[in-house]
Amino acid sequence: MFLSLLGNQIGAHRVAAIGFLVSWVFTFIALNRRFSFLPLDQGKAFVEGGDQSKGKLRGVGLVIIIAFIVTGLLFAKVSPEYVIFLILIFAVMMSGYLDDASDTPWSDYKKGAIDLGISIIYVVSFIHWNGTEIQFFHWTLTLHPLLYAILGIILIWVSINVTNCADGIDGLCTTLVIITIGSFLAIFGKNLGNYVGYSVILIGAMLAYLCFNTLPSTMLMGDAGSRAFGFFIAVLAMKSRHPFSFLLLAIVLILDGGLGLAKIFLLRFLKIRILANTRTPLHDEVRKNQANRNWSKTQIVFRFAIVQVMFSMLAYILLA
Repeated sequence: MFLSLLGNQIGAHRVAAIGFLVSWVFTFIALNRRFSFLPLDQGKAFVEGGDQSKGKLRGVGLVIIIAFIVTGLLFAKVSPEYVIFLILIFAVMMSGYLDDASDTPWSDYKKGAIDLGISIIYVVSFIHWNGTEIQFFHWTLTLHPLLYAILGIILIWVSINVTNCADGIDGLCTTLVIITIGSFLAIFGKNLGNYVGYSVILIGAMLAYLCFNTLPSTMLMGDAGSRAFGFFIAVLAMKSRHPFSFLLLAIVLILDGGLGLAKIFLLRFLKIRILANTRTPLHDEVRKNQANRNWSKTQIVFRFAIVQVMFSMLAYILLA
């Protein structure tokens, strides 16, 4: 709305900057309300340090994503494709929120099936509006729609789940997601078009959340936030026309959250045991050996973030 009113006068980038500020303020005020319908974390005995989260407000990803959607509708360009995207990111968020609020955690198969359905719907929509052309380094390829659909579904499903699994230390997942989104903007801003504005608005909401989630945190975004963030990253990878850049621009999320998924998949379906002496996600392995490595939780966040920045710079050299 405001983009059409002010865009010609002050420019789309300034409108996006205003959207960033409004998103931060909106999210910060909303999170301060501490809505009574949000669940409290019960602590997870099987998670390293899970008892420290007990009693904290959980599932505030609901607030973050709603703030992002409302601000995006006000300050970004709205198109049929964007409306479908908003509906799907809301659906991803709600699937996580309902799991957060449930007395009994949802099964992996139930969440995986929901992720698969959402991935299929988005990929079909994406192909309709954008086609199947991708860039691999400096080569341009046009994939068969079926092949593109399969790869796109895998990308979205993996991104949702590795991002979700990486959410285990105050500030870690959100910091990595901000770096990843910022890297896509820096390298592929011209390709992303309107999604530059959407990204800036989401970063504003995430920074407001970090005011409450840095160590020691007072609230947790839960699956409602991390799953939606993973979906957004996958969408950026597809919109950038460089979907394989996901492997570099989200490498820390992939390794931190993805190794655990690989362990479970191989053991459950192929009876293959790997990394038997390594805890996953990797941030739990670092915490387990914290006494030997002398890493505090803050150091884990910063060191993981630094590694991601290094890989993002490598991606810039190779792909920009």
